[in-house]
Amino acid sequence: MSWDIYIKQFRNYLKLERSLADNSIEAYSRDITKLKEFFEIKKKEISPLKVSQKELVDFIEFIGELGMSAYSQARMLSGVKAFYRFLLYEQLMDTDPSELLESPKLGRKLPDTLEFHEIEQLLAAIDLSTPEGTRNRAMLETLYSSGLRVSELIDLQLSNIYEDIGFIRVIGKGSKERLVPIGKEALKQITIYRDQVRVHVNIKHGQEDFLFLNRRGNKLSRVMVFMIIKDLAEKTGLKKTISPHTFRHSFATHLIEGGADLRAVQEMLGHESITTTEIYTHVHRSRLKSIVDSAHPRSG
Repeated sequence: MSWDIYIKQFRNYLKLERSLADNSIEAYSRDITKLKEFFEIKKKEISPLKVSQKELVDFIEFIGELGMSAYSQARMLSGVKAFYRFLLYEQLMDTDPSELLESPKLGRKLPDTLEFHEIEQLLAAIDLSTPEGTRNRAMLETLYSSGLRVSELIDLQLSNIYEDIGFIRVIGKGSKERLVPIGKEALKQITIYRDQVRVHVNIKHGQEDFLFLNRRGNKLSRVMVFMIIKDLAEKTGLKKTISPHTFRHSFATHLIEGGADLRAVQEMLGHESITTTEIYTHVHRSRLKSIVDSAHPRSG
């Protein structure tokens, strides 16, 4: 029996037996769908009835490495536990592989930071002879140059790149917009990707303004960005646990170590919003740009 059938039965159980609200049912369903997608990413064909505790631990670690917060991980784990309690209740399984799983600790843990030479090693390991390599170089240069969240990176639009002033407009959490400086090297790689690779992609309707596209002409997914970075880490023999968020954390750390003030870094990370009209505020724009130029190791 397929995952989809078990998920459908689980939904019916939550509705009829547990009398849960529709939004709770949807949340639980998404949790199990993510577990299913995890095995698809790993190219592992397995029935939910055959999943082991070790594989569930691997799943929780995987979503943590994707940048999901401990709170989100804990909530997703509760969905997985509910699913396996249902399978046990229906006598489809004899034991519950999720029973002994512990929720992630909710204390704050800082991610690993990459040294500048490690950033350069990762970038140098990209195969620029392929279209995907050219895209990936531009993508990682942008991620590190501007400290974007992975969701902001995949949502970055061509119309929000202001090459003449060296800024990009970013749509952050809560749909808040901010203007972030972007370095010359990142802009150079974006231009190469846009003019030499992206122009040959058959772009799907509705995806025309997204900068970074996959081979099918759709914008990249979070998981794809994560897998690209993990593959590069393995290729270079990097032992640190890294994710797209590692580049963002490294961006902030390197700026602060280079002498940038905390207020400016917070602003660039989007912890406080910058209004859309500030693209016309020359003094403010110049101040942020000069901070990056003087403190960022790859401002070029």
